[in-house]
Amino acid sequence: MSSKAGQVIKCKAAVAWEACKPLVIEEIEVAPPRAGEVRLKILYTSLCRSDINYWDCEGHTSFFPRILGHEAAGIVESIGEGVTHLKPGDHALPVFTGECGECRHCKSGESNMCELLRVDIDRGVMLNDDGKTRFSKNGQPIYHFGGTSTFSEYTVVHAKCVAKINPAAPLDKVCILSCGFCTGFGATVNVAKPKPGSSVAIFGLGAVGLAAAEGARLSGASRIIGVDVISSRFEQAKNFGVTDFVNPKDHDKPVQQVIVEMTKGGVDRALECTGNIEASIAAFECVHDGWGVAVLVGLPKDDAVFKTHPINFLFERTIKGTFFGNYKPLTDLPSVVEKYMNKELELEKFITHSVPFSEINKSFEYMLKGESIRCIIRME
Repeated sequence: MSSKAGQVIKCKAAVAWEACKPLVIEEIEVAPPRAGEVRLKILYTSLCRSDINYWDCEGHTSFFPRILGHEAAGIVESIGEGVTHLKPGDHALPVFTGECGECRHCKSGESNMCELLRVDIDRGVMLNDDGKTRFSKNGQPIYHFGGTSTFSEYTVVHAKCVAKINPAAPLDKVCILSCGFCTGFGATVNVAKPKPGSSVAIFGLGAVGLAAAEGARLSGASRIIGVDVISSRFEQAKNFGVTDFVNPKDHDKPVQQVIVEMTKGGVDRALECTGNIEASIAAFECVHDGWGVAVLVGLPKDDAVFKTHPINFLFERTIKGTFFGNYKPLTDLPSVVEKYMNKELELEKFITHSVPFSEINKSFEYMLKGESIRCIIRME
């Protein structure tokens, strides 16, 4: 245990005090972990589009003050009562969803939707029966985000949302595995499962979409069609296996019709990685009848409604959904890290920028301008 185990730690955190306003670096207090919890020292974190969605509240309900951040890597500082799979000093990845190991989902080989710890963005407090936050400033509670809140030098997370990893893994690279990369890559290799020589359409060429494309490339897909309203992203996407590009704004017909025509009937697999509901519908309607599978990956707005004609299902098209690429955090993340260590995965090409924690707002600027795939935020 650290010398601060069982005590309140004062540290710096980037606090979102209100929607759409720059984060403010504040000195806050972080309470010690209670039973079943872990306090982590965050060394590297990065900005994900979901952080922005709940920072600007566009299409989502949010509340403030809040500490955002859910893609990170760090070291276990101290553990609460009953925690057995982690110890102080372990290198670990916090994840916005968890694996209790006891529920039907966790015991199933087909699901990672833990009944206790599945993602709940609207919960701003810990699951422990005290129902409180572990963050405060001068006695004022500061709310959690995604169960992780990694825009803080120290954070408290439910232990079953923390995956122990190889201590030799570079934390400034593998931190992106705790959300974006695994969400997109897993959606392809674990859910869509394209066959060698098949065609795949990827809607949205941000970090998640590029990870999905990387999964298609490594699966042996022969044609990977990137769909995005920013045409400049195509050149970058070629590094991730994208062979064709379609900008919906360049056509006077629905993009699904464009893709069906250019593939003579539709693609074998499609993945929607933006959360845009029109793109979700297009992804489903552009897959080939008889065997086509569309996978919805992006987080939709709260009031989104998916509409398509039932005949699209009767003609043997399939639609699936996924959270975190169907990876079980504690069981699967250590092996994904090992794949990177064995040079089976390239993470470096996803990392385009790096900033010190004091300049965290620059990472927001990079993403909002469409300049970054992933910007690593260095906590020290």
